[in-house]
Formats: sequence, structure tokens, C-alpha cells
Amino acid sequence: MSTSEAEAFYEREADDRFLPTANTRGPWDVGSQHAGPPAALLGLAVEQRPGGRPDMRVARLTYEIMRPVPIQPLAVATRVLRAGRSVELVEAALTPDGGQEVMRVTALLMKTVPDSVPQVSPGRQVPGPGAVPPKAFFPVPWEQGYHTAMEVRFAAGSFLEPGPGTAWMRMRVPLVAGEEITPLSRVLTAADSGNGVSAALDFHRYVFINADLTVSLHRHPEGEWVCLDARTMVDGAGIGLAESALHDEKGPLGRSTQSLYVAPRS
Repeated sequence: MSTSEAEAFYEREADDRFLPTANTRGPWDVGSQHAGPPAALLGLAVEQRPGGRPDMRVARLTYEIMRPVPIQPLAVATRVLRAGRSVELVEAALTPDGGQEVMRVTALLMKTVPDSVPQVSPGRQVPGPGAVPPKAFFPVPWEQGYHTAMEVRFAAGSFLEPGPGTAWMRMRVPLVAGEEITPLSRVLTAADSGNGVSAALDFHRYVFINADLTVSLHRHPEGEWVCLDARTMVDGAGIGLAESALHDEKGPLGRSTQSLYVAPRS
């Protein structure tokens, strides 16, 4: 198995091929990635699409997570589904070597014209990351992974307290070795953690796995910190929804949702 030892989530081996590091490892399976880094990798592919226009900005990304993303080399394939004057639709997919496609995103981009309309951004303000102390992830059976590559500060709740939570998150390492982190990458690396931040059930007794992720942004993110003001709802039949209001230190910037498969642990 070919992986990278770089101090990042990935190392770029070619324009469309990436080697994961141990920083991508999720908390549940030693051989699988947390969905945050591959979501950000697909977002980066959308941002770096050939022929991309500088006046087009990502407004919404919808991910389908078909199966766990293995810690193996990943190929990224990107195509433009629609290139309109004001709206663009782009698709990107991840496939491990010799395997089946594991994750796909459809991104909606919109034309921007700075200061062309009044700015309106209502929403609940949350305490900034400087006002709250760091908190550790829940116990993880391996030393290195997503849980060590991200700094987390809870303004409310914690990973070990069932119920809504408000967590600031910051990447400790770059997404791709030797490359500057884009503001969108910072949001996408964190956004898949909403169901963990707001876990409504005891994770020792139940699984609550998200099969998708949708991130909608009305404003371009700024700064290193991303906040998930998250809550989870679960129906007794085994379907749940995690919803997060997304913030940076400037204020609200969008929302993310995750559809959850919920079941007792076997």
C-alpha cells in the first residue's frame, strides 16, 4: 500500500493523483479516512478545475459517500456538467487504485459581482475560538489521525456529551503538502464532523453514519477557524439528520447537513 509520510493530509503525486497520510485516518477504522479530508480534496478539485473563472464562487456542494474512503492512493476525476453565464455545475469523484468510486461531489458555482447588492447575514452569533479552551477528541485507539490533525475548541457541549454542540475547528496541517490551504478547504475539512459534534446517542451503543454531506455557503470563508453550531435529530426507525450552522470569526457563512443511518452496534 502506497501512502505518504508528509506533514499534511495528502501529498500530490500528479495533477489528479494523491497519496493520503495517517492524518486522514478516522476514529472508527484504522484503514479508512475520516470523510472531512477527502471532501476537502474534492472541493479543491472543483476550485482548480481547468478553465475555471475567477468570478465564479462555490455556493453549494453535495457529496454522496458510497463507501468508506480507504487510506490508499486516490485518483480525482473532474468534469464540468454545465458552464453558464451566471451558474456553473461541476462534478468531481474519488477512486482508489484498483477499486470502485468512493465519493462524489456535485458543486454549484455562481457568478459574483462585489458590492452589487445589499449584504444581509442574519444568524446567531457564537463565542469566538479565543474565548473557549481546547478540548480533546473522544478516545481513539491509534496515535495519529484526523483527531490529532485538527484542533478543536467547544463553546458548548463536547464529543463526550450527548446533544447539540458548538465547536471551533482548525487544521493543524495543510490539506496537500507544500500547497496553501484555501478557505473552502478549511470549511470542508471540518463540515463532516457535525454529527460527531452533536451526537444525540451514545456512540458506544449506536452507530450514526452519514451517507451524504451538503454544504451551502452564502459568504466566502475567512481565517483559519471554522465553527460548527450543530444539532442532530433521530427518528425511531433509524434515520437521522445532523444540521450545522457554519461560522468563521467574522460571523455566519452557511450551513451543512448530513443524512444519518442510525442503528444499534452489533
